[in-house]
Amino acid sequence: MQRIEVAILKDKVSLTIDTSGTGLHKRGYRYLHNEAPLKETMAAAMIKLTKWHPDRPFVDPFCGSGTLPIEAALIGQNIAPGVNREFAFEGWEWYRKEWHNLALEEAEDLANYDQPLNIMGCDIDHKMIDLATHNATEAGFPDQIKFKQMQVKDFTTKEDYGVVVGNPPYGERMQERQYVENLYRELGRTFRPLETWSVYIITSYEHFEKLYGAKATKKRKLYNGNIRTDFYQYWGKRPPKPKV
Repeated sequence: MQRIEVAILKDKVSLTIDTSGTGLHKRGYRYLHNEAPLKETMAAAMIKLTKWHPDRPFVDPFCGSGTLPIEAALIGQNIAPGVNREFAFEGWEWYRKEWHNLALEEAEDLANYDQPLNIMGCDIDHKMIDLATHNATEAGFPDQIKFKQMQVKDFTTKEDYGVVVGNPPYGERMQERQYVENLYRELGRTFRPLETWSVYIITSYEHFEKLYGAKATKKRKLYNGNIRTDFYQYWGKRPPKPKV
């Protein structure tokens, strides 16, 4: 049985067959998540908008169920998204499994499982750390991603040229506003001194730059679900070019 979808725009009608089934953002590793999870596709897009490369440290200070660190690991090792999930077309009578297997083999050949990764996810809630660890294991990264229960203000590093990508609370609820404002101040005090690090934060809070303590190098409008947000980008110093 195929699911038919009908879309009407002005005087044009489109009929399409749903080949995916469940949404494409569902990669097949996140069976458990927090109350307001970041979609996997959104997380991957955020990482792609940064200057991160798999040979540089990657940190998510608000990792929640681990979506950003896991998507970074998939990108870092060039693993095809959704390679571990099922699709609706696999149940069609005229589906040729051998064609699908060829595509999976091609994706497997392009993956670089030997690429070392330096990825860490942090969260103040120990339950989220347990959840993120579980999801990372489901995604095939039981040891490649480090998760640690930690407040933003406690983060320290001796490494250079790292990249921070975070989806902190937005303070949409009035009772959370004071907590979120203090959190953004701590974020700035923690990461602004790291001159070689680049920081990328998504939030709907309009006065983020003021609380962070610096104007973003670049700001990009994005929609996290139906919430209009800005992706604040603070670019650190570039790593030196390797000597030839």
